[in-house]
Amino acid sequence: MINGYEIIDAHCHIYPEKIADRAVHGTDTFYNIVSKRKGTAKDLIDEMHSSKVDKFIVQSVATTPHQVKSINEFVAREVELYSDFLIGLGTLHQDSQTMEEDVLHLLELELKGVKLHPDIQNFKIDEERYFPIYELCEKHSLPILMHTGDYRYDNSNPNRVIPILETFKNLTLVGAHFGGWSMYDEASKQLCKYDNFFVDCSSAFYALDKADAKTIINRYGADKVLFGTDYPMWEASEELEYFFSLGFSEEDNKKMLSENAKRVFKF
Repeated sequence: MINGYEIIDAHCHIYPEKIADRAVHGTDTFYNIVSKRKGTAKDLIDEMHSSKVDKFIVQSVATTPHQVKSINEFVAREVELYSDFLIGLGTLHQDSQTMEEDVLHLLELELKGVKLHPDIQNFKIDEERYFPIYELCEKHSLPILMHTGDYRYDNSNPNRVIPILETFKNLTLVGAHFGGWSMYDEASKQLCKYDNFFVDCSSAFYALDKADAKTIINRYGADKVLFGTDYPMWEASEELEYFFSLGFSEEDNKKMLSENAKRVFKF
């Protein structure tokens, strides 16, 4: 807790100890960065003590259908081990032949939503053959935290997000990185009008000056923005310092730092 605010980091990736180094290196190579943390639940808890974050929403991404069950069970075990600090999301894979069973298993594990990364999973989100993902999440009131945007690809850019929002109006979609990584401003202009669309601020502050970050947040509205770091990429303490420097009101800070995450993921 900082200055009386409860802090929830709504976007964190964790991996099993034995593969964490390799997984983090792979993501670093994909985005041409050097992550600041190790990518394990234990390291995340260590960061909690230094950054004063109260809770973390954790997830991982399945790159093949057969990984879905094991990843979801791994996340659930880590949440159980650190139940005071972690909230878990599951994953799905667009090519799974057992999508409904995957969703039911995720619910049995008491995971609070679904994480998708269309670039790493390699699918265009608005192709109709992938609609069962959204239909099932909508049916079971599972919010989706989705990586959105990338100037190098066209899997989850605003033109792909809009058909999902307009087709599945009872689906809650959280667009990571202000709704469009590497195209933050344009994404916010196109996506801010949708009631079922929320965003997090992860992996955005490093690329934006403060005036632009504040403009984007105001465009979406404080009711629609979740604080997130994209752990292990960034240090929560540095991201929070940037966030507080934007000068939002106490009421808006409470919404973005914790209340919106609780409302979206229902915990």
